[in-house]
Amino acid sequence: MNTKTDEGLYEKARKLFISKASIDEFAGWATPRQVDAVHRLLDTELANRERAKHDRLLRRARFPVVKGLDGYDFTNVRLPDGYMLDELLGLGFIPRAQDLVFYGKTGRGKTHLAIGLGMKAIDMGLGVRFHQTAELVLQLGKAKRDGTLETMLRDIGRADLIILDEFGYVPFDIDGARLLYQIIAGSYERRSIIFTTNIEFSKWGTVFADDKLAAAIIDRIVHHGRLLEFTGQSRRVSEALMFGRNTSAQPEKKENACNCLNPKKIHD
Repeated sequence: MNTKTDEGLYEKARKLFISKASIDEFAGWATPRQVDAVHRLLDTELANRERAKHDRLLRRARFPVVKGLDGYDFTNVRLPDGYMLDELLGLGFIPRAQDLVFYGKTGRGKTHLAIGLGMKAIDMGLGVRFHQTAELVLQLGKAKRDGTLETMLRDIGRADLIILDEFGYVPFDIDGARLLYQIIAGSYERRSIIFTTNIEFSKWGTVFADDKLAAAIIDRIVHHGRLLEFTGQSRRVSEALMFGRNTSAQPEKKENACNCLNPKKIHD
């Protein structure tokens, strides 16, 4: 095939949407080998489109690192009563617009699990946005000052799953809290949010600088949400090169099941 013909095919392909009528006409005169060739062409195109879509979704997610769940240790992840691991890994919470709160001390694998679930969502063709919460609040404030807040909120609103990492690690001022509230309230019953946090609900009023605002957020999360508790030793400590890859690090005493995230505590 010469270069001129190649260029012509490229130009037509960029414009092409194949109708059923065209397919029917082609099937009427094409030989079996020609039909096989077209099948191969279309299969290649579909595969390329899937790869391009996956790459595009991955870029838009903005994960700090890409982590899967192969080999992930769920030993110290406490699921809610009646909630099975297969349900979590099957991502059934996303089409139901349910939220997940990953609660536990730093280094327990909360972010890894959140990213792993986000990667599974992307593999299913779903949109994901990952944000470190304090950084997101700063970005929202800048967008508001620059007059681009609505554009930013629309972009976040296109996601099927939002991951708010390190939620509450850094307190917000009231303006930042209200901006973050727009995302959480706007996602209620529309899309799922995964929160990773080491802050119990009773202290969210301090984080948000407003008990009433915190209570409104908690009410939405609790209504369609589940709590997963992360216990055990810090994974970073247990794998630390400084400690000889866990040769000298001692495991922490397993924490008791707690009600430290009881939403009623926000009103105490």
